[in-house]
Amino acid sequence: MAKLTCIRQQMRELGLHAYIVPSSDPHVNEYLPAHNLCIQCLSGFSGSAGTLVITEDFAGLWTDSRYFEQAEKELEGTGFQLVKLTIPHTPEYIDWLLEKSPQNARIGFHFRDMPLWVGVRLVSQLSQINSVAIAIDLISSCWIDRPALANNPLYTIPESEAGESIADKLQKIRKVMAEKKCTHHLISSLDDIAWILNLRGNDIAYNPVFLSYLLVEQDKLSLFINASILNTKQKVLLDRNGVSIQDYASLYQYLKQVPDNSRILLDDRKSNYAQYCELYPKSELVLETNPSTRFKAVKNEKEIGNMRLSLLKDGVAMVKFAYWLVSHISKEPISELSAAEKLLELRKEQDGFVQPSFETIAGYGPHAALPHYHANEATNSLLQPKGLFLVDSGGQYVYGTSDITRTFCLGEVSNEERQDYTLVLKGLIAGSSIRFPKGSKGYQLDSIVREPIWRAGINYGHGTGHGVGYMLNVHEGPQNISPAHVDVALVPGMVTSIEPGIYRPGKHGIRLENLVLTVHDMETDFDVFYAFETLTLAPIETNIVLKHMLDDWQINWLNTYHKQVYEQLSPRLTNEERIWLKKKTEAI
Repeated sequence: MAKLTCIRQQMRELGLHAYIVPSSDPHVNEYLPAHNLCIQCLSGFSGSAGTLVITEDFAGLWTDSRYFEQAEKELEGTGFQLVKLTIPHTPEYIDWLLEKSPQNARIGFHFRDMPLWVGVRLVSQLSQINSVAIAIDLISSCWIDRPALANNPLYTIPESEAGESIADKLQKIRKVMAEKKCTHHLISSLDDIAWILNLRGNDIAYNPVFLSYLLVEQDKLSLFINASILNTKQKVLLDRNGVSIQDYASLYQYLKQVPDNSRILLDDRKSNYAQYCELYPKSELVLETNPSTRFKAVKNEKEIGNMRLSLLKDGVAMVKFAYWLVSHISKEPISELSAAEKLLELRKEQDGFVQPSFETIAGYGPHAALPHYHANEATNSLLQPKGLFLVDSGGQYVYGTSDITRTFCLGEVSNEERQDYTLVLKGLIAGSSIRFPKGSKGYQLDSIVREPIWRAGINYGHGTGHGVGYMLNVHEGPQNISPAHVDVALVPGMVTSIEPGIYRPGKHGIRLENLVLTVHDMETDFDVFYAFETLTLAPIETNIVLKHMLDDWQINWLNTYHKQVYEQLSPRLTNEERIWLKKKTEAI
């Protein structure tokens, strides 16, 4: 409440009618540095998606259905109210502002923390009521103990492991710039910069990226970064590739010096509104997805081979965890938190493991019905030898990123749980078995995964799949598999998740997730067809599957998959684990 009071006091002094706090930062990261957890600082809400709007007599958090229950609890006593989004990832608060604000209102927000596309839309709609946007940071003065920006050392991915040189990547980017007649290309997305420069960092939890900007010109390349985090070899590498090192904080001053009438390529979903204001209208802006985002999504042969190895190691950790879980569930207290800690311990034993790729979701019973549940000391449940336990987790390995969900049977389950589990499995198999014509988009494939679940009159509120990085962000665009109309075709080399689920509030939640690689499958007189190769290796519960609900081809898929799991993982297990896995992967 004290911080909310502090914000309102400043609003009165500045004559602001409203102040907006987006869940974002200058790089439009999904996961934010501690320095930019402004929503959590002000309201206590710890979810990864939301927007605060503060007026003199109202303070609201706009977020989507994944976080409704979480938000209700975390906002208690803070002065903020939950406003439920109808459509996820949309700025619905803008319409509310237009309705509640008087003519000539002054609406404040920190331009550097506002995504470009949202800022443009907001300012355009404010003009309808003759209102203006004020660039102001009200949070810093209210957040006394605000964490400093991270400046952690970098490490280099050798060209031999990256599969492509910095020079080759820049050549492809500059070719796109030339085709679009662009003089400059400003890149703010940290995973794009890390991929282009074959460098990785540790400035954001779980994401191996580093705070920086990259400005590409046809004959010049400027990296805005804290130079102290670069070692001598990295400086030599960058210099050899024509990279000029500039201070991280100097970007906006540098943008003022960009010649008028330049033509600048900018990703409006990965750039901030302050950058837009510095560059437009003196320059012409080409607002499109960063070329590197599309290049990065298509893994080369070296990246694919290394990701296979990383997922093999991750599968070993998952089997060891599953064996430990069933062996100890009736012998010692195991909680959601201690189970997650054990899984992390087992991943750490794998050669090449660096860190988790996101915070583990470990939900037992009703907690599993919250798709983005994270246990804490207040909510931590003890597991019992009955019911279902959902674990969604992943790891960053030296040359690969994993993301896997398994729902474990801990003992007796209801028939409803068996039916739901079987339906989710049918969805996973349907997605994994798709053959689709060249040019197919994720939204076209999404319904195929959901169909078995829809047929039972059930649906789930999250997407079916997302791209995954190469020792980079676990959520990587531009492709996805969801109802959202994302106009990006799946092409060979893309690694994507398939993760259907069923969630019954107050009862249970079930999700199964594998990573798949898009591959060339066949050519006919009608078209070129692609398919998915499953990369994830870990057993799926079969003792609770209702076999009569599966068709023969689905049973064959499951048996074939389990045969592959055993063959690839068993040589890396102890004898006891190998015997257990053999039984766990028996044909049904």
